[in-house]
Amino acid sequence: MSHFRKIDCHVHIVGDGSSGSDCWFSLPSLWKKFLGRMMIKGLGLPSSALQTGLDEFYTKNLLENVRESSIDAAVILAQDIPYSDNGEKMADEAQFYVPNEYVADLGSKHKEFIPACSIHPGRPDAMDELEKCIAAGMPVLKLLPNCLNIDYMDKKYIPFWERMADAGMILLTHTGGEMTVKVYDPSFGDPKKLEILLDCGVTAIAAHSAGRSGLFDPDWTGDLLEMFKKFPNLYGDNSALASINRARTLKHILPSDIQSRIIHGSDYPVPVSGLGPMLMRNLSWADYRSAAKITNIIERDYRLKRDIGFAPETFTKMDALLQRKAH
Repeated sequence: MSHFRKIDCHVHIVGDGSSGSDCWFSLPSLWKKFLGRMMIKGLGLPSSALQTGLDEFYTKNLLENVRESSIDAAVILAQDIPYSDNGEKMADEAQFYVPNEYVADLGSKHKEFIPACSIHPGRPDAMDELEKCIAAGMPVLKLLPNCLNIDYMDKKYIPFWERMADAGMILLTHTGGEMTVKVYDPSFGDPKKLEILLDCGVTAIAAHSAGRSGLFDPDWTGDLLEMFKKFPNLYGDNSALASINRARTLKHILPSDIQSRIIHGSDYPVPVSGLGPMLMRNLSWADYRSAAKITNIIERDYRLKRDIGFAPETFTKMDALLQRKAH
């Protein structure tokens, strides 16, 4: 019996500030409004939650889902806003914001929540904010470089990466394509951009294993697999890979030698049905139908990943990394 917890390493927090959280979100296009309604419906929340009360509805629902699932804990993600190359805040360009303080507070209240901060390394107070998050015991930092306008290869960020490495803070970074949040530079999703911070000693998890989201996205999964050979401090996650648009990545990461570097994540609240993996012949019809009956998204994603063929260690690897970094 493993002494490590089963952890979902990729769970988004979304809020409207109604509880004083300072969270906010914006759904500027009809497509984004449609996605928002789909996610709220998929979570089983009332549609009125998009008007007010989302903070409380969302966190209560998430906590119940984790507690009633096979997962022991979830890494919950803050979300910073984009900054210009000159370090100027671009709040008007952001689509949602989740403060580090809010996520840290949720983590302190509930043992099922592991708080992950989000800090644009180019913001003027980046180092101060990093120190605050280290002091608050936040073991993970989450970034969407292609959406936040972060070129990891910019050498001015090196002190930031070095301090992260020194503190043992793990980077969970978006890699590959993106359809939900506005993209500033698609090339920033290239996992090869991570080499500079990996050389600094940061342990990094490439979310979505650098695969495609849209039909015409570049597919960098092959590059990520090559990087595994060079960087023992690099991992991938399988978040959102049970969705129809990302299931193409599964066949690349299921071989046992690659799977040893893959960590379980759901990308909650992104809806997952298992249809994509079934169409790609990574999931049986019986397992697809069985998963469809599960209303708890955290549990459904866990069952799908298990039935697709991810090893038990995939679900406990995040805890193994966290415990290693803590010592």
